[in-house]
Amino acid sequence: QVQLVESGGGLVQAGGSLRLSCAASGLTFSSYAMGWFRQAPGKEREFVAAISWSADSTYYADSVKGRFTISRDNAKNTVYLQMNSLKPEDTAVYYCAAAIAGYYYTPQIREEYEYWGQGTQVTVSS
Repeated sequence: QVQLVESGGGLVQAGGSLRLSCAASGLTFSSYAMGWFRQAPGKEREFVAAISWSADSTYYADSVKGRFTISRDNAKNTVYLQMNSLKPEDTAVYYCAAAIAGYYYTPQIREEYEYWGQGTQVTVSS
């Protein structure tokens, strides 16, 4: 049974930082590209960042480029999202997801992902 469990969300002031973690189990983690998505109230789930299974390639949404960093530790079956310079518009539930992909591929479309976590709330106050 595949499980993706996010943690690290919370309430932070604008300009602050948070580090999200996603622990995976029940799958060969090092074979999966990993992604982070977010969903704000009343909006569709949107792509945030992705990292290839090799960790050699990353990709970011324009809205977070330069502020967020995705990384992974295949020995710990964990993917991270370091979020700096947070803005109120970053407020959302953040989800991690896993996708079978090629060596450098960083999936950006929701339908490409096979497994999803339950999400963690991030709230940025102004």
